[in-house]
Amino acid sequence: MLSFAWISALVVGMFSAHVLQTLFFPYFWKDFFFLLSLIRFGVKLELFRLTSRVCTVLDRFIQQAHRIPDKPFIIYEGSVHTYKDIEERCNRLANVFLQKLKITKGDCVAMLMNNEPDFVCVWFGLAKVGCPVAFLNTNIKSRSLLHCINCCGAKAVIVGADLVECVHGIISDLLEDNIQVWTMKSHCGDTSVESVIDHIDAATDKPVPASLRATTSLKSPTLYIFTSGTTGLPKAAVITHLQSLKAAGGFWAFGVTENDVIYIPLPLYHSAASLLGIGGTIALGATCILKKKFSVSQFWTDCRKYNATVFQYIGELCRYLCKQPKTEIDKVHSVRMGVGNGLRQDVWQEFHRRFGNIKMCEVYGSTEGNLCFMNYMGKIGTVGRSNFIYRLLLKYDLVKYDMMKDEPMKDQYGFCQRVKKGETGLLLSKGDAYFNTGDLMAEDSDGFISFKDRVGDTYRWKGENVATTEVAESLGSVDFIQEVNVYGVEIPGHEGRAGMAAMILKPGFMFDGNTLFKHVVMELPTYARPVFLRLQAPKAAGRATSLPIHPALPVGASTCTCQAHKGIRTHKGTPQSGPAQPSRPSHPVCAARSLSPAPQPVIPGRDSLPRPCRILTVYLSPLLHQLCLL
Repeated sequence: MLSFAWISALVVGMFSAHVLQTLFFPYFWKDFFFLLSLIRFGVKLELFRLTSRVCTVLDRFIQQAHRIPDKPFIIYEGSVHTYKDIEERCNRLANVFLQKLKITKGDCVAMLMNNEPDFVCVWFGLAKVGCPVAFLNTNIKSRSLLHCINCCGAKAVIVGADLVECVHGIISDLLEDNIQVWTMKSHCGDTSVESVIDHIDAATDKPVPASLRATTSLKSPTLYIFTSGTTGLPKAAVITHLQSLKAAGGFWAFGVTENDVIYIPLPLYHSAASLLGIGGTIALGATCILKKKFSVSQFWTDCRKYNATVFQYIGELCRYLCKQPKTEIDKVHSVRMGVGNGLRQDVWQEFHRRFGNIKMCEVYGSTEGNLCFMNYMGKIGTVGRSNFIYRLLLKYDLVKYDMMKDEPMKDQYGFCQRVKKGETGLLLSKGDAYFNTGDLMAEDSDGFISFKDRVGDTYRWKGENVATTEVAESLGSVDFIQEVNVYGVEIPGHEGRAGMAAMILKPGFMFDGNTLFKHVVMELPTYARPVFLRLQAPKAAGRATSLPIHPALPVGASTCTCQAHKGIRTHKGTPQSGPAQPSRPSHPVCAARSLSPAPQPVIPGRDSLPRPCRILTVYLSPLLHQLCLL
């Protein structure tokens, strides 16, 4: 009788605890198991540090090549490359690098290559001889490209077969700096460029000594990945073995297994595709489908053909897929999960309606940052969830931010002020000092964190970060431009912000659209080219000639009422907004509308426009059409 009472009490107690947990701690078990997996992974990394025996991503790949040699590792354009195939080619390349490039352990080598299996082979071949590798963005050109190669101290540059023309303009500068230029193209024909392919057949596929790649520190550099920075030219973010191992564990943390087939359409020169995509595939021993470039028309065809179960994305990619015509087989596929970032809530919901209940796992982080959020819950519109344990592991704060002064708000003692739950604040992550991420975030009462906006002199467009100062410096070198200011503007239905360049012409000069167009194409990558231009009259008699449509608006501020022109920056960088003018139509040229693919700008008759728009229309009609085609 006593035992029955005890059992009854235990059952009632457990039931009560379950009810209380469901009502007041509904996410307890999901949080618990996710944090448990993070702790297990952290313990493994800590053992590496204590024993000075680091198992790098490359070491893990070599282990997989011995464990599952015949399993497909990379499927590219219909060709299957097994773990053994990639390992043998890596060994051949490593031997070529040692014998022909005459590089030694610790020398940095830059790579300018598009997505292809040889990207991975060259990367790991260089890693086998102990060389840190710098991934170069294939969109950057001339001055920016030369800057990136020089700033990472590269001893050599390896160029993809289809990108040799990109370095023709800077080869003399590279050779002058004693930087070797090699290409993956056979019989290049240029005596200043050596061919790696011409030597690979004669090279042995025996592995080079393991001592060359061995490292005893998790904090030793293994990669340099370039980001836009906040000022000037791109900056190299140093990626250590610790960071690469953390990224490689991302798929595993989300529940991806070795039986999954991972679709990677993102560029490998970014950390998402290389560290999380390729590194995560290797960590699991899975298979990946590698695309040279994302194709909206081929995406679902490829997923069905190769039975892809997981794909990587950026928000723009998902929006493109949702814009495609609906079909009866939209939900006929094996995809169960997407991993990426930048997915807007409305696109997220539409994606689910169109293609089924695919779990979308948002990741928030930056190449140069020390903080990461992971939406393991799959909750729409959020980048992750925080709790008191997570805050102990990864320390961060959301502080009040003054949009007018473009700086954190301080109290009377000079300290930043934390925001309340649900309020938007600037995200600061804490290491040995606080790191300003430049991102505005909000955390709701349940601990879910959502991205709101980006502040500072950068904006995101076409999946890339754009530094406004880099674009402004480039445009400022054009002979007829006196002053220029670049900023991002929102366009309804598009991810991120499109580039707007507001410029003042030099006195006595005329706007030359053809010259500007040629300069922009030659100097700037596609994603950094301004989509919109605004002309202002040159300064005269110590003050600017008045051009605003409405007298209440300051010179240099937006005269549009469109959503794109809310809170733009003046030449001094101070955000300003004019009074709302709901009855006034937006500029036809600046009207918010999709500019891709190849739209035809709609320019009405000049006489129907206010004077500033007439000036803009006369000068920019031909140029705007050309820029829209980019």
